[in-house]
Order: sequence, then structure tokens, then C-alpha cells
Amino acid sequence: MAAAPLPDYAVHLRPQDNVAVARRPIPAGTELRHDGHAVRVPAAVRMGHKFAVRPIGEGEPVSKYGQVIGFAARPVAVGEHVHVHNVKVGAFERDYAYASAIPAPLPPPAEERTFLGFDRGPGRPDHLRYGTRNYVAVISTVNCSASTSKYIADRVRESGVLKQYPNVDGVVAVTHRGGCAMQFDGPDHKQLDRTLAGFARHANVAAYILVGLGCEIVQANHLIEGEKLDVIQLGGAKGGPVVLNIQECGGIGKTVEAGVKAVAEVLPRVNDIRRVPVSAKHIILGTNCGGSDGNSGVTANPALGVASDLVVQQGGTTILGETPEIYGAEHILTRRAVSKAVGEKLVERIKWWEWYAGVFGAEINNNPSPGNKEGGLTTIYEKSLGAIAKAGTTAMVDVVRYAEPVTAKGFVVMDTPGYDPVSMTGIVAGGANVCVFTTGRGSVFGCKPAPSIKVATNTPLYRHMEGDMDIDAGKILDGVPVEEVGQEIFETVLRVAGGEKTKSEINGVGEEEFAPWGIGPTL
Repeated sequence: MAAAPLPDYAVHLRPQDNVAVARRPIPAGTELRHDGHAVRVPAAVRMGHKFAVRPIGEGEPVSKYGQVIGFAARPVAVGEHVHVHNVKVGAFERDYAYASAIPAPLPPPAEERTFLGFDRGPGRPDHLRYGTRNYVAVISTVNCSASTSKYIADRVRESGVLKQYPNVDGVVAVTHRGGCAMQFDGPDHKQLDRTLAGFARHANVAAYILVGLGCEIVQANHLIEGEKLDVIQLGGAKGGPVVLNIQECGGIGKTVEAGVKAVAEVLPRVNDIRRVPVSAKHIILGTNCGGSDGNSGVTANPALGVASDLVVQQGGTTILGETPEIYGAEHILTRRAVSKAVGEKLVERIKWWEWYAGVFGAEINNNPSPGNKEGGLTTIYEKSLGAIAKAGTTAMVDVVRYAEPVTAKGFVVMDTPGYDPVSMTGIVAGGANVCVFTTGRGSVFGCKPAPSIKVATNTPLYRHMEGDMDIDAGKILDGVPVEEVGQEIFETVLRVAGGEKTKSEINGVGEEEFAPWGIGPTL
């Protein structure tokens, strides 16, 4: 039987790469033709996994995307499966070359696009003004008031009153496991305040109430004063935010009654807000990848990068998080930084993560997860090189801390952990009004109040979990151009921003996923 052309079975991303990625399962003994020579695959290779297209000597770099993803732990023969059994991480020099390759600005778009969104009015800065959803939030300051906050939201929903207010997307309880046993006004306290405030003043939240116990560290008055929440007031009402403390109200039952009453009072005003045409320059796109596989960096992430570029071209913003999944690829982004100072902000965060992981005796290469490795990802370098593709090709204009407001236009990095719920919580708190989440293994993540669009990296996953996936990027492996799928993602972003529900919203996912990052000890 004649050898099949390598593209029938695999993707060879760059001429200098010494591995190819299986675009579909490759049976043992398959003969392939590549660059004029035969490549025999002796053992079966699963979709998303790699095999050598050239001999790789022990200690030599393994190359994918034209970059180093690890080093051969032993000699690797042509056709051999390349994965954790024969690849190690190893250190290598990375020249940051700050601001040495700043991309030219994209040309003006052929058409200025719009979406039907909510304009909160000129009293808010732009990054807090234009929403894609219209929620009322019940925000718990501490875990001790989490159930009470949930009871308030549940009572409102169960009463059926929301049927009277068709312009209200719902009442969402923002609950978490923290809020106490931390240093008062310390790093964790300030970061949690910043995260809670980010949800309270989010462009997708028209009104909110704060619910506390009364004796916790994260006091509502500290949150309001420190984050200046009184500037963004409840539904435009005078007098500042509504604060309910269980101990002051006289227990859970009375607090729930007061909370339901407070929500009922603002619902008519929230319902008065209507969708209007809004420029696409007000899209703040949060990007994330979770449950990744070997094709994430081949299909969904590059396609999302195209969509990110289209958002930036319209004058909008795209956010890349998951700093531990930038590790090993940060030198590519520092070259794209608009200045040395911006590039140094990213490297400072990388160095901090090396220190932070070391404090706990951990290694950043503990990521990829077992599921990532099952899907074909071998090292953190490989995962990172695929992950940063979500950010497209434009200049990196800023690097911000976790849950900090994102005010810059263009491509921004936010320092978040790689754990999906924690990462996305920070990105949404920073102002993302719509999110795109790529997955190769099948993440079902949602994050109210921001809609979450799911993009599958491969078609078998999309078909298997079609009730949860919004877009199939696996068709790229069948020859559909990355640019075409990127355009599809961009068009979906605009439709979803205009009110079309995502699969996660249809399934009711997104309330339990609020997961603020705690960086310090629990005292």
C-alpha cells in the first residue's frame, strides 16, 4: 500500500518543527510521506498527539509552532510518539527583546460594527458603561452570608415576579468561600474587595445589593469606601448601595425578606433599560482555554486570535489571562509590548509566579493537567505557546493585576491563575462583557453576568457535547481556513453581545462558578 501524504493524517505547523500533530487517530504501522521521505508510525497515535518527523537526539529541543516545547529525554526515532515518556521540560534562555517587534496597527475596518447592548449612561466610564446583559446581583461579602444571598435570589426567581420584567436577564447570587480569616487590609483582603467590586459595578449589572454577616473581615463599608462603589450606585438611585448584615437584620429569615424587598424595588428601574445599538468598540472580550488538548493551539485558539484581532480592529479590547499558561512563551509577547515598561510588567509577573510556586514546593510545569496530557499536551511550554494564540497578533498595550479594571483599548494581559473558574472570575471582574472559552476535552464553564461562548477544538468533541458547545473549530482540521472560523467566532460574539443566549446560559450555568483568587494563608 502506497504511503499517504502526511496532511491526510497530521498537521506540520512550521517547516522547522521536528514533530507533527495528529489531526485524527493514526493506526499503528501507517506509512506517511513528508518532505520526500517516508515516515512510518510504528505505534498508534491519538488525535492531538505528536510524532517525530525527523530524528531527535537525546537532549535536543523538541520544536512545535517553530518554538521549543521541551527536550528529548532519550533519542526519538522518526515516526515515534512524542510525549511525556520521552520529553522533559528543561530550562532554556529566552530573549525578551522588549518592544522589538511591535505590530503595526491594523487598518481601519471595512465596516464599523454594532451590537444591541445596554448603555448605562454618561455617569459611568466607558469600560463600565456598555453592557451585554441586564442583571441584578446579590453579592455576598463573606461565605457566612453565601446561603442567605442565594436564598434571596432563589426567592425572587421562584416568585415569578421576573416574568413582569422582560428586559431583566435575571437575579444572580454572587457567592464564594472567603471573606474572613485573612489580614485586614492585606493583599488578599484588597484583592477580594477588588473582585467583588468588579462584579458590583460591572457593565452587565444594572443593580446590586451587598449581603454580609456582620463580623467578617471583608466589611461592606471597607469595600464601598476602598473601591468607591458609591460612585456606581444601585440602579441609579441616590444614597449609595444597599447593605444587609444578617446580625443587624435579626437573622437569615429577616435578611432574606429585606433582600427580596430591595430587589423588588429596583426591578422596575432595571426593566426600563432597553437594548440600543452600541459600537463594537465597546466589546471587552475575555478569553480563556480549559480542558485543552493537542489541537487547542492548532484550531480553536488561533481562530479565537483572529476574532480577538477583529475586536481590536473595531476599537475594542481583548483580555488574555492564565499567567502560568503564558510561561515559556512570554518572550513572544514581550516583543509585542508597546513599550519596555509594559513588557517588564509581564516578566515581573512571570518571576513572581516562579517564586510563588516555589514557596509551596510546586512547579509551574505541574500544569498541564492529567486531562491536558491525555489530550496530547506534553509540557507547559507547549501549552503556553498554544494558549497565547488566543490573543491574536496585535500589540500588547497593558498588563494588569488580577481583577483590576481593564481600561485600555487593544490587547491586554491580566495576571490570573491557570485554573479556569478563578481566571475567568478575575477577567470578568476586570470588565469583560462577553467571554470566549476554548476547550478540547469538554469544559462546560459559564460565568454570570458575562455570557460564555464555548469553542470546541475538534469535531468529535463538538458532536459528543453539542448541548454545551457553541462553535466547532475542529473543521479547521478538515481544511476550513482559520480565518473563516475566526470570523464565525467574531460574528457570534456580536450576536451574543446583542442578546443571543449561549449554551451555558441555556443550561443555567454561571452562578456557582464565581471563584475569587486567594493568594495568602487562611488564618
